[in-house]
Amino acid sequence: MLENITYEYCAVDNKLINYIESTPSLHMFFKKDWENLKAKQYCGIINYDGEDFYILPKISKDNDEENLNIFIYMLMYSYDIKVHNEDIANAKNEKSNNIIEIFIQMFAKNLFHELQRGIYKEYITEQDNLRVLRGKYLINENLKYNFTKAKIYCEYDEFSQNNDLNQFFLYAIKTLMKFTKNKKLLKQCELIFDEVESMDFDINTLKINFNRLNTRFKDSFEFALLLLQKSIPIFENGKKSFAFLFDMNELFEKFIGNVQKAIDSSAKLQYERNFGNLKLIPDIVCNNLIIDAKYKSVIDKKDLKRDDKYQMFVYGTNFGIKNTMLLYPQHQIQIKEDLQLGKDDKMIKLKMRSVDLNFDGGYSEYVAEIKNRMEIMK
Repeated sequence: MLENITYEYCAVDNKLINYIESTPSLHMFFKKDWENLKAKQYCGIINYDGEDFYILPKISKDNDEENLNIFIYMLMYSYDIKVHNEDIANAKNEKSNNIIEIFIQMFAKNLFHELQRGIYKEYITEQDNLRVLRGKYLINENLKYNFTKAKIYCEYDEFSQNNDLNQFFLYAIKTLMKFTKNKKLLKQCELIFDEVESMDFDINTLKINFNRLNTRFKDSFEFALLLLQKSIPIFENGKKSFAFLFDMNELFEKFIGNVQKAIDSSAKLQYERNFGNLKLIPDIVCNNLIIDAKYKSVIDKKDLKRDDKYQMFVYGTNFGIKNTMLLYPQHQIQIKEDLQLGKDDKMIKLKMRSVDLNFDGGYSEYVAEIKNRMEIMK
């Protein structure tokens, strides 16, 4: 049974209040509302003083475990994490419902599987002072460094595992070890990188080139990058802790976008176009439909904002697409309303719909069910 549960937009656990208020890196995820400190639209986990505190989206009405599962499923599908139902079950069998623990174990398993097939090597250009000539003789360097004929300064290509991709994996492994209690599989991966130099990386500017020889590692790379980008290490009064939080606005947009791409090959996500001085970026643009995903709690039709409707009119008229849709997650009411905006050749059809994200089942079944619900909405 899950403990220490808080839901988005609700008051946080009393145990966390002082900790959050004294930790500047957490302030952006919460807000003070009169007497209460409340979670904003960020969901995930905060580890503090040896305990895990969950902030979950309110999707299933009264089932914490179901809400956690759906949140995990949305994360995996949004970030294209390729796993099977049994992978999730095996990770959760490690006697933890900690989201980051589950994800780290899945990452470690995927990476270890590829490493067992063979570590990636590539040709690296090296320069060194050697006793025998190897590769290209460097005249200027020899004049600068060698005062005797005992050594030769040369440049050569080495087929090496000490490349950027493996250095990144080693960095990721060492970093993720700080966030997990079960380090066994990560340590097995680390041992395989024993000839790889330990380096630090700026994950915001990191660029790795993939080719036919290393493309099998791309899923593991993107998985590691996600974990590193969303993990917030915290050091408070000499104690280590962390947060692992996602903006539900972004997650809902990504999730709906990937579902739409799966059912309509023409779908483009975050499709940016300029119309004079006007820059427009709808969430999803298809051949005959524009969709904007709004992660808002709609409990009454009055919550459907006029500005959102006008935005869809602007999208439709500028892109020349007559059919538009505002899509919300379903909460207390089902949204189903059709409008016509404008008239004559500037008439735009707007559908306002809600998608029920609740489902009790495995990951593969969940994704299939949401795709089915989206197709029916057309």
